[in-house]
Amino acid sequence: MSTVPVLDMSLLDTDPARFDAQVRAAAHDVGFFHLTGHGLPRHRIDEVLDTARAFFALPQGDKDAIAMLRSPHFRGYTRLGGERTRGAVDWREQIDIGRESPAPSGPGPDWRNLLGPNQWPERLPRLRAVMERWDADLSRISLALLRSWARSLGADPGVFDDAFAHDPATLIKVVRYPAGTRTDQGVGAHKDSGVLTLLLADPSSEGLQVLPPGEREWIDVPPVPGAFIVNIGEMLEVGTDGYLHATEHRVVNRGAGGDRISVPYFFNPSVDARMPHLPLPAELRTGVTADPENPIFDTYGANAWKSRLRAHPDVAARHYPDTASGAVLS
Repeated sequence: MSTVPVLDMSLLDTDPARFDAQVRAAAHDVGFFHLTGHGLPRHRIDEVLDTARAFFALPQGDKDAIAMLRSPHFRGYTRLGGERTRGAVDWREQIDIGRESPAPSGPGPDWRNLLGPNQWPERLPRLRAVMERWDADLSRISLALLRSWARSLGADPGVFDDAFAHDPATLIKVVRYPAGTRTDQGVGAHKDSGVLTLLLADPSSEGLQVLPPGEREWIDVPPVPGAFIVNIGEMLEVGTDGYLHATEHRVVNRGAGGDRISVPYFFNPSVDARMPHLPLPAELRTGVTADPENPIFDTYGANAWKSRLRAHPDVAARHYPDTASGAVLS
C-alpha cells in the first residue's frame, strides 16, 4: 500500500450505497482517506487558512496572553515545543479551541473540565466567528460520515446521533509547523482519542504519514487540493469492536519550504457519552487494540482526559497535580 484512497462525498446524493461501501472499506483497510465533494466552497477553506496565518503572525506576547497554561480546560495557545507525544516534544505551535460553554460546577469526574470557555486573542477578533462557523460546517459533514458507516455495517443510521445531541466536545486545533525546524518530530506517532478527525492541510503541507493496519512501512499522505484528510479515532474503534481501525499517524518535519499550516477538527460526543456499540456479526468483531500503556475507554471524557494529561503535562501539573502524577505516557 503506497497511497490512501480518495472518496467523493457527493455520491451520497446520487449513489449512497456505493459511497457507504467505499467509506467502510477505507476505514477498515487503511483508517485514512481523502474526502472530496463535501460541499464547502473554496472561499470558506481559504478563510480558515488565512485566519490561521493571521493568528500565528501576531506578536508573541499576544499569543502568550492566552497560553493554555492559564486554562484548566486545556484551551488556548501552546508555544513551540509545548506539547508532547509519548513523552517526546512535538515541534509545532498551536491554539486549541473547543465548543464554548460555562465551566462545570459541583462534584463530578475530572474529565468534566474538558468543558469550559475558550481563550480568544484580543488582536484577532475574527478568529472566534470563523472557527465557530467552521465547527458548525464540519459537524454536519462528520455526522453524515458517521451515518454512512452505521448504514454500511447494517445498523440504524442514527445510532450515534444521541451521543452528539447535547454539548458535543468537538475540538479544533490550529497548528503551525515552522520552516527550518530543529527536530524531526512535528507530532509523534499516535492515535486520536475521539471519534473521527477532518484535517484541513495547507496545500503546500507535507510530512503527514500513516501506518495502516498490518503494514510495516509508513506512507506519506500529501494533501489533495480542496479535500479533507479523514481518519477515525479510538472511540469509533470501540463502537465497532475493532472492525473500523484507529490508525497510527505522525507528522515528520522535513525542514524544507516555508511554514506549514494544518487545522484538524475532532468530532467528539459529549464528555459523558458512552460510545454506542454496533451489533456486528461475530466474524467482524476483531477486538479493540490491546495496549496496557494506552487503555481505551468507551466513555469519551475518560478517553480524552487521558490524552490531554499526557500531551500537556505542564497544564495538568498546574491545575490537576494529584491526577497528573498518575498519568501514563502515551
